[in-house]
Amino acid sequence: MISNFELSVEVSERYDFNKNSLKEINQNIWVKNQWPLVYFIQNEAKKVAYVGESTNFSNRIKNHLANSKKANAFNQISIIGSDKFNKSATLDIESKLIQYISSEGTYELQNGNHGLINHNYYQQDLYKNLFKDIWGKLIENKIVSKSLEEIENTELFKYSPYKSLNEDQYNSVLEIIEALTKKKSSKIFIKGSAGTGKTILATYLIKLLGSDVADTNMDDFSDNEIQEINLIRAYKIKYPKAEIGFVVAMSSLRKTLQNVFRKIPELKSSMIISPSDTFKKKYDLLIIDEAHRLRQYKNIGWMGVFKKNNQKLGLDNTGTELDWIIANSTNQIFFYDQAQSVKPSDIPSSHFDKLLNEPNTIEIELKSQMRSNGGNDYITFVDDLLNIKRENKSFYNPEKYDIVVFDSMKDMYEQLSIKEEKYGLSRLVAGYSWPWASQKDKNAIDIEIDGVELQWNKTDKDWINSEDSFRQVGCIHTTQGYDLNYTGVIFGEEISFNKATKEIQIDKSKYFDKNGKKGLDNIEELKSYIINIYKTIMFRGIKGVYVYACDKNLREYFKEHISPYKPESKLRILPFKDVKPYVNAVPIFDIYAAAGGFSDLQIHTEYEDYEWIELPINISVRKDYFVCQVIGESMNKKIKNGAWCLFRRDPGGSREGKIVLVEHYNIQDSGFGSGLTIKSYHSEKNIIGESWSHKSIILKPLSFDPQFENIILDENEISELKVIGEFITVLDI
Repeated sequence: MISNFELSVEVSERYDFNKNSLKEINQNIWVKNQWPLVYFIQNEAKKVAYVGESTNFSNRIKNHLANSKKANAFNQISIIGSDKFNKSATLDIESKLIQYISSEGTYELQNGNHGLINHNYYQQDLYKNLFKDIWGKLIENKIVSKSLEEIENTELFKYSPYKSLNEDQYNSVLEIIEALTKKKSSKIFIKGSAGTGKTILATYLIKLLGSDVADTNMDDFSDNEIQEINLIRAYKIKYPKAEIGFVVAMSSLRKTLQNVFRKIPELKSSMIISPSDTFKKKYDLLIIDEAHRLRQYKNIGWMGVFKKNNQKLGLDNTGTELDWIIANSTNQIFFYDQAQSVKPSDIPSSHFDKLLNEPNTIEIELKSQMRSNGGNDYITFVDDLLNIKRENKSFYNPEKYDIVVFDSMKDMYEQLSIKEEKYGLSRLVAGYSWPWASQKDKNAIDIEIDGVELQWNKTDKDWINSEDSFRQVGCIHTTQGYDLNYTGVIFGEEISFNKATKEIQIDKSKYFDKNGKKGLDNIEELKSYIINIYKTIMFRGIKGVYVYACDKNLREYFKEHISPYKPESKLRILPFKDVKPYVNAVPIFDIYAAAGGFSDLQIHTEYEDYEWIELPINISVRKDYFVCQVIGESMNKKIKNGAWCLFRRDPGGSREGKIVLVEHYNIQDSGFGSGLTIKSYHSEKNIIGESWSHKSIILKPLSFDPQFENIILDENEISELKVIGEFITVLDI
């Protein structure tokens, strides 16, 4: 059973990394028994390190010591072992250690990034906790110093070329390099929606193509790794001194990636370039991130430079940054999502369509969601929500993603500040719905909502990581391409909802991006850009998104689909010294704690085991009353998600049509845990003469969401059903 599967791990002492220490190293229990293990080679003085894994460590370390580069670079080795290790587990832990150590900053990691791929294996979730133990031991041994949480919020971690790829991405890498080495195509398009890991794949690829794999020993390598390395070797034969550039159109993201590349071996900050920089030399390969943000000669503030660049290529004003890239490089890889085009200066999709229709162009699509914990379902939900395509009014309630709509800007800001304190990287982001007064007057307030006064972002260079950014509001131009933990999205006054026509409407006069609307007379075209903006910023959050809309009708529309914020209960919990059980107060029963054993709690006589609350003045206290919080949407026609409700212990008698809290071993309700649910009670009876018996009991949801189905218990299951309580009312709190 999984519950009995206990994991432990050992990190060995530091052995000297040389041939004289082989005898001692071979006495290590994990090495001696040829167990799958992970190892860490380091040179503390030089601050360099290498992470590896092996099922035949004796041979692996001999190969390392035979490599003069490694033998001279490192002087110590630590072995990480566990009796629960297997090949899949060690590969996973190796990959995670590479990711975190490369981003932690103590050591410059000497690993290549080939073969870094996520894969599922038996009891994988249990090994996640084991990795936390490993990291804790590395901190104890003073090999590293930063916590996992600290590392995860760094720009180096988020854009690391050592990130493990999913199957979707990894297969794309193999296809890309094969196309570059063996096929005639010079243009490759990687298409994918927000959060599918386009930028991660781009950084992985540029690191991979620059890797030194000439002397790579492929013992213990998987078939995919061998294929990957052979493709890299083929690429280097074809382009022995390849000039590779990473084109980033947005200046904010460009600055961030330059900082990242500065800290990675075999990468240089100079590899991160603007479209104009492509004129400085001829490139064998240009990788273009966020290609949908490449610009045309329209609504930009630097038309003089743009015109001169076109003239260098003999082009008139119809020339674009796309033309520059193609003219100045032999091969191009475009990371592209037309749904993230947000202003008229962005190159129209028709230009890309023309390239995509060329016979030798290769098109690859990324489908797996990497950023958002909500997965692909969340991406679909946002698209349907903002394009008014949701056919029902059910709440969207993902298990692993926090999405809430607020009626108060003050509440949203307070809740976001809690997330900032807990997780970091929680930011307010808005559409361009207010003038940027603070650009000229540093003390001016740009945005005022519900008494909350805010300024726009004070910098457009790496704003997310800048000082005091939590107290500012970012725009699309400072957040596109970035990952946040939580995003507070403000829908401004330029966007509203028409209740009569059931349409999103745009007020051009309240949209303050001058270059985003200049010369744009078609309101539907502007609407498309603005909806793309809001979709894109709603995709920034990894853990969750909070939503506030200035337009009341838009807020009400959102609340039909997104759970509204509910302040914490205002129920008055009495100090126990003031409690007179069932005279002035009734107990609160914790449904979660009760799962599987609620009946026992019900008859418990130790009053101090519970919290006791006052009931509203219009409700009399009774001996059989208790209070529970109802979680979930299965009863939202009567009981809203999160409502505190008054119940009475089962009085017996007929329950037909009543709402009841029941316990049964065969019930699985995500709102309450194993064995418990709240539903409307109905029964079918067998009647024989004057006697009767239950044929079945039907527990019916009362929900606007059709996904909730009846729970039907047949006559063999009915005897195990326990009715815990009968619903009385929702408490007005």
